[in-house]
Amino acid sequence: MASVKLTKNELKKQKDQLKQFERYLPTLQLKKQQLQMVIMKSIAELESKEKEYISLIDGLDDWVAVFAENALFSDDKKIENLVIPDKVIYAQDNIAGVCVPVFKELTFKDIVYDVADYPLWVDEALIRMREIARLGMLLKTLRKQVELLNRELRLTSQRVNLFEKVKIPEAKENIRKIDIYLGDQQTSAVVRGKIAKKKRQGATA
Repeated sequence: MASVKLTKNELKKQKDQLKQFERYLPTLQLKKQQLQMVIMKSIAELESKEKEYISLIDGLDDWVAVFAENALFSDDKKIENLVIPDKVIYAQDNIAGVCVPVFKELTFKDIVYDVADYPLWVDEALIRMREIARLGMLLKTLRKQVELLNRELRLTSQRVNLFEKVKIPEAKENIRKIDIYLGDQQTSAVVRGKIAKKKRQGATA
């Protein structure tokens, strides 16, 4: 703990600081609670979408046989060449004071192909591949949200601990020390005054 001046001005300063700390602490505690709730909700959504993503990937097992036909196509007509991501569209949201990206859409390049060059299953395959790509980008965005929210939670928790365990106890201890010192000084002044008075009375007797 840093040394503190034992004066009335310092006492006022410490009391003012204590009021500020005690007024600000509940706001930090509320923000911490909000962040914890939002993070729990975000993690639940992330886990749900991860299961959905795994389910989509597992659903491709039924397509293994037909996808094998992809190897028969020339390089310029491979199915993966028909599904090329173009733009990721995000929005920004403020969650508990944290600016986070919100996934809106993943667009794909408009590739025209001759249906006569491909078997019937290709149209459905392209839809599935776009769904998987979109969901993958959503998962990436949700993970970024959780990362940003967790970072803010750590900072907020550090501030709460700083106020609860350092700043407020320190201010209270400083106030106690100054009060004791000023009280002792006042008592000493009264005692000195009484002694001086008795001396004057003795001198005039």
